[in-house]
Amino acid sequence: MTAPSAVPDDNRMLSVDLGDQDAMIVLCGERDRNLRWMEARLGVKAHARGTVLRVSGASAEVDRVSDLLTTLRSRIARGGIIDTDVMDRLLGRVDTGAGASTSGSDDLGVRGRVVAARTANQRRYVDAMNKHDVVFGVGPAGTGKTFLAVACAVAALQRHEVRRIVLTRPAVEAGERLGFLPGDLAAKVNPYLRPLLDALDDMLGPEEVERMVERGAVEIAPLAFMRGRTLSSAWVILDEAQNCTVDQLAMLLTRLGPHSRCVVTGDLSQSDLPRNVRCGLDHAMTILRDVEGIAVTEFESRDVVRHPLVARIAAAYEADLRSRTRDAR
Repeated sequence: MTAPSAVPDDNRMLSVDLGDQDAMIVLCGERDRNLRWMEARLGVKAHARGTVLRVSGASAEVDRVSDLLTTLRSRIARGGIIDTDVMDRLLGRVDTGAGASTSGSDDLGVRGRVVAARTANQRRYVDAMNKHDVVFGVGPAGTGKTFLAVACAVAALQRHEVRRIVLTRPAVEAGERLGFLPGDLAAKVNPYLRPLLDALDDMLGPEEVERMVERGAVEIAPLAFMRGRTLSSAWVILDEAQNCTVDQLAMLLTRLGPHSRCVVTGDLSQSDLPRNVRCGLDHAMTILRDVEGIAVTEFESRDVVRHPLVARIAAAYEADLRSRTRDAR
């Protein structure tokens, strides 16, 4: 409960009981760094004892702290991390009247770093992954499709909503030669799943990812190895889906078991399939777009968050794809 009480000289005392010692540890940060930031940034005094946080200072600043704590508590409840960068950004949101994000679409709680949706389409994408069991993220390179899917998967794993993350991708370039590559299965498919693994490494660190792979919390496998399986309590990410045939994508989507989610990412302008083979991603988006429980987010060149030149390159490919689509009709 939050209980502000008036004290002399237009000061106010705010007492907040988080009701959980672990939540208080997250809120305070390492060596109470977050509390010290709060004091320096807002000119208040902050002190934590047990599960209770007490803040005193000018009424207007204590009111800001109260609003900020509402947002922070929501983030902690979602399993998010709290640091001074997060608090500074959330304070700006409070000051502009944006309030707390209840869907988790603005910030993702991923151990080791802060992951935030930067564009409106990215926010819609993350929100869709929080609310739907199957989500398609389609658009040009650099729009965060894969990175945000991995971030949501890690956050769900940390919240114990799923027991494992399954990363898969069609190994189009290897074809039937996959079995002749050296090493075990992970080594064979590593080059094709490298973007997914890079995102995991960036969030958790290579050592932690390796440990998760060893204990089965993260599984990497080529799409062909999914046939006949049932994927239960898993967050499945299919990357580069523009290289899937209709049958391959249908096969994967029908592998989902209880308590599982699937995110399918791809770029329709970058398909490596033969010209006479129907793109499974395009087909799936056409027939599944209005199915209950499925969401489609389509990114544009303006959503590119890499080098500015990448956005212009993506726009050129988008225009070319539209032109070829019109010519084919």
